[in-house]
Amino acid sequence: MEELEHTCPQPHTTLTEPAIFAKETSCGCRAPHERLTIEQARRGTPVDRPVRVYADGIFDLFHSGHARALMQAKNLFPNSYLIVGVCSDELTHKYKGFTVMTEEERYEALRHCRYVDEVVRDAPWTLSPEFLEQHKIDFVAHDDIPYSSAGTEDVYKHIKEAGMFVPTQRTEGISTSDLITRIVRDYDVYARRNLQRGYTAKELNVSYINEKKYRLQNQVDRMKEKVRTVEEKSKHFVYRVEEKSADLIQKWEEKSREFIGNFLELFGPDGTWKQMFQERSGRMIQALSPRGSPSNSPPRELSPLRSPSPPSLWGHAHHHSHAHSHARASSPPSPKAASASISSMSEGDEDENFA
Repeated sequence: MEELEHTCPQPHTTLTEPAIFAKETSCGCRAPHERLTIEQARRGTPVDRPVRVYADGIFDLFHSGHARALMQAKNLFPNSYLIVGVCSDELTHKYKGFTVMTEEERYEALRHCRYVDEVVRDAPWTLSPEFLEQHKIDFVAHDDIPYSSAGTEDVYKHIKEAGMFVPTQRTEGISTSDLITRIVRDYDVYARRNLQRGYTAKELNVSYINEKKYRLQNQVDRMKEKVRTVEEKSKHFVYRVEEKSADLIQKWEEKSREFIGNFLELFGPDGTWKQMFQERSGRMIQALSPRGSPSNSPPRELSPLRSPSPPSLWGHAHHHSHAHSHARASSPPSPKAASASISSMSEGDEDENFA
């Protein structure tokens, strides 16, 4: 058996460069390609022999559903090399319909997917044995739903019968048809947006009347946006005023409390002002009142009207009161008599004090 020259490229380990474009074949093996079985591929193959997996499609408006399908194809086996075939515009328009992206755009989109090792341009619609042999393909990966096209119920039927088909799962909720449906549904919005960005009505295939209508709607939207901006600014201004008012009220309350506290401290019942007033009043009273007698001066005599009489005088006074009681009852004493009695009492008092 002829010795094989193992020149098959290894899987890319870097994400800094895009995938390569296929030429005649990316495998340099001179000997006929020996396909692997599913069991062999799942057990793992020698390092110099990766499992060559092929996946094809239109890949228009490349999205996450496409990327997830290619991720599954890449991870079907422990050591795999993923080849992706992309159909041309001519073939796609013939069998499926018009595309949004051109074939060159679709080729470039696939080259920059991290799971792709090689891109085959102008891929065939139906896979022939010659094509499989040319690219040394071991398995073909696609979702298991029968794909009816080109006059057949399932273009992968012969691949499944040959035991070369490995299924992948579709991602629900995302597809190229869904994206196009969204664009058609919101066509007016996108047309108005692109007119505003500078596209012409001819480029957008918009009639003259629709162009005027869209431009008017854009003006109305701009006015609404201005009104909304003014409202937002007004709300912000009102909020700032409320915030400032709250700060002013708080500061006013603090200053009021401080003023009231200072007032009470100065003019309250025990305040500084009362103490000052009491001190000044005391000094004024001291200044107006006569000085006190010296400590060695004789004691001041009490007035006879305020000081109590000695016990010896009580009897004398009592005798005088009885002696004159009848005279007071008959007639009031004369002034001269009253003064004489007072003088006699005072003389008696002085004599007694002397004794």
